[in-house]
Amino acid sequence: MLRSIIILIALFVSTAVYAQNTPECPAGFICTESNTNSNVNTTGNMETTVNSPPPSAIAPNINTSNSDICTVGVSGAVQTQILGLAAGATVRDMNCERLKLAKTMFDMGMKVAAVSVMCQDERIFQAMIDAGTPCPYEGLIGSQARDAWEADPDRIPGSESNQRLDLELDDTQKKWLGGGAVGSLLLLLLL
Repeated sequence: MLRSIIILIALFVSTAVYAQNTPECPAGFICTESNTNSNVNTTGNMETTVNSPPPSAIAPNINTSNSDICTVGVSGAVQTQILGLAAGATVRDMNCERLKLAKTMFDMGMKVAAVSVMCQDERIFQAMIDAGTPCPYEGLIGSQARDAWEADPDRIPGSESNQRLDLELDDTQKKWLGGGAVGSLLLLLLL
């Protein structure tokens, strides 16, 4: 019996305990309340540095896309913190000109003249001798041309006396040589 009384008291006490409902908590839910306090203090210095881009000398673009002109574009640039130089030029390709001249003459039916133009190159001159067909000499061809070349070796392309004549500079070469010297001097001063 004591047991039954204890069970009845436990049931009565358990039914009397209810969850506390707050006005914000809907019925049938258990709500909890939490409080949090936080403080954030920040101190610091901010500094901004603006760097300008470095000076730059940009080499010019030399457009030589037209294959019918026998030139090659050359350009370059040098930049220091104080001074920048950029230059560009076109350079004639003499071998290209020789080929175009010979082809044009051959197309016009002037075959001996076309061969004569090509023979101005010492490699072709030597190849023609090696093939047994010497280059034309003032209208002479074949063995007569060979005899004439042997009698006048100074006119053979690549001969020593012919090379001495090539050492004389023309005005364009002198300008390039002077420009190169000035550019080299400036480069040395800047470094």
